[in-house]
Amino acid sequence: MAHSSDTPLKIALVGNPNSGKTTLFNALTGSSQHVGNWPGVTVDKKEGRARQGGREATVIDLPGVYSLAPYTSEEVVTRDYLVIEEPDVIINIIDATNIERNLYLSTQLLDIGVPQVIALNMMDLVRKHGDEVDIEGLSSELGVPVVEISALRGTGLQQLLQQAFEAADEGIPPFFNRKFSYRVEDALAKIAKIIYGAVPPEHLRWYAIKFFERDERIWAGAALDAEHKRQEDYTAHRALLGQIEGIVAGCEAQLDDTAPSIITGESYDFVERVIARTVNRTVEERTTSEKIDAVVTHRLFGLPLFVVLIFAIYYVSVTLVGGIVTGFMNHTFIGHWIQEPLMSALTRGGAAVWLRSLIVDGIIGGVGAVISFIPQMIVLFLLLALLEDCGYMSRIAFLLDRVFRRFGMSGRSFIPLLISTGCGVPAIMSARTIEQESERRMTILTATFMPCSAKLPLIALIAGVVFGGVWWVAPSAYFLGITSVVLSGLILKKLKRFKSKISPFVLELPAYHWPTARNVALSVWDRISSFVKKAFTIILLLSIAVWFLSRFGFEGGSFVMVSSLDHSLVAHIGDLFAWVFIPLGFGNWRATIASLLGFTAKEQIVSVIGILTSGQGVRTSAPSVLALFGGQKVAGYAFMAFNLLCIPCVVAVSTMISEMKSRSWALFTLAYQLSWSYAVALMIYQFGMLMVTGRFGVGTIAAVVVLAGMLFALLRPASKAPEDKTTPGVVLS
Repeated sequence: MAHSSDTPLKIALVGNPNSGKTTLFNALTGSSQHVGNWPGVTVDKKEGRARQGGREATVIDLPGVYSLAPYTSEEVVTRDYLVIEEPDVIINIIDATNIERNLYLSTQLLDIGVPQVIALNMMDLVRKHGDEVDIEGLSSELGVPVVEISALRGTGLQQLLQQAFEAADEGIPPFFNRKFSYRVEDALAKIAKIIYGAVPPEHLRWYAIKFFERDERIWAGAALDAEHKRQEDYTAHRALLGQIEGIVAGCEAQLDDTAPSIITGESYDFVERVIARTVNRTVEERTTSEKIDAVVTHRLFGLPLFVVLIFAIYYVSVTLVGGIVTGFMNHTFIGHWIQEPLMSALTRGGAAVWLRSLIVDGIIGGVGAVISFIPQMIVLFLLLALLEDCGYMSRIAFLLDRVFRRFGMSGRSFIPLLISTGCGVPAIMSARTIEQESERRMTILTATFMPCSAKLPLIALIAGVVFGGVWWVAPSAYFLGITSVVLSGLILKKLKRFKSKISPFVLELPAYHWPTARNVALSVWDRISSFVKKAFTIILLLSIAVWFLSRFGFEGGSFVMVSSLDHSLVAHIGDLFAWVFIPLGFGNWRATIASLLGFTAKEQIVSVIGILTSGQGVRTSAPSVLALFGGQKVAGYAFMAFNLLCIPCVVAVSTMISEMKSRSWALFTLAYQLSWSYAVALMIYQFGMLMVTGRFGVGTIAAVVVLAGMLFALLRPASKAPEDKTTPGVVLS
């Protein structure tokens, strides 16, 4: 059906991961969307506006997929939108440097029967390699317009939009001349006759293929719909499904193969024929990317190189930059240039003591303690963004797949862990791309062990203030998170609820390329802007609350501004829970309150410490922070470990509960994270004090018991895996 030119056009942007789809979306719509080189960067569909020739279109950026199987949540979102919501036109973006892999998805898209245009991306790289693609021939073979573009350079985009508008206006489905073998086509024709009238006519062939493949969502949807009919209708409906099964089984017997394999095999045969007719490749030596991969993905050298890189990144950003810039920001810029002059001005102006304290110590002291770490965060995110944008992080997911499979996860789980270094919320949401439920839940449970941007100020505080900038402290925090992920996986995979078949991990390794300034800048801005917004909203409000509770209390039987913070309201609250942390080395009310408020926002830990260890415009000093831990650096490290690994912020917890879709699973996750963080901090402090002072006591015995329990959990036999359950699918009536 033709589209009316009076209404905005709906364009669905579909393609494989790493085909340049999100870059094209940004170029068409001007959207400030982050671009990455890993599957799962686009979890949900995203929308933007595009204009061409005075007309407007809504561009829907659907998740990158390799097929419309659907095996993952990405594929479900993409397929359901194309079949159920029915866009006016599909722009199918194809990576011209790897047409074979992309054309398999194209065959499935063309079967759907929606007007389409193919965007052949990265043709500049194809020509650079000396290859040729017959654009007109490819268009003739596929039955749709093919437009040559470069999403990165912005070339060919207006022609692409023009073709999309014309295809939508005509409303003519693709003339797809791909035919299966005679026996398969005969079976599809019989199935189409049975389901005719029960499915949209433009999708008839696609539904017939899906019934032939025994697509679980299509079959489950048909069965579920039948259960709501009257008994006689239900019986007739089941009889029709039985006829379809007989047709499929008969074809399988004739061709001696399973139905999905038949469709896949014949689809790839078609792709090979198209490639042979339209693509001319030159024979060349190994590419630069292949030469680099020989080193960075090496079975022996790959992971050690990754460790060295991450170690260097954290050393440069937190220790090197932190020692120079953060000290200036904290003491000189905020302390000497802002707090001291402001305190003097307020005093000369006759402001009340409580007002001076609120503005200087509460607001500026609390927020300033957090934002003073922004320079090193910018450096950290800049270096990580460079690794992401050049294509290196995809290789790490590939390398870690072998490691992760040993403890119940796959390389697909690395993506949420990587995203978690920015923020735990999108990391938890990105776990939707994982097919197996138990693997997905384990990933959600462990993702927030990684140090996110909100935890970075705490790492910098402990590394720079408590340990005086010792080189190994900041990098060790990152590997503490990785170690917790690995050990937790080894322990949890032996529980029946986590034991299942690991989902396959398919990953296209993009060619290495120089990072683009736009993509890197967007990545850094995405992470820093959310941090700054939180600092001037949530952190600001909490800082005011902490200031009030720490400056007021009961003295002499009256509620007054206290002369000592030990008499404040917050001191009494902290004393109620401080005993819990005594075995961890920081059982005082100040450290306790900082940890408790860390459950609201991890940045708040540093803000609270800043408020509680400073006053009258005097900035936090190393001795005052070290005093929170009884003068023991090992207690400071235990404090950092506990707050890095324990329950994340309330927003992440809310997201976790939503994604788990089970209250019992969410409670188990939170209980495990709290227990794990306490156990790790306990062992760090008790064994650390044993080595430093030779002290052996009840706490040391408790740490030994905890260690023994962990070793038992790691070495005990695994439980038997439960049977997989089929999930319901799209309703077919």
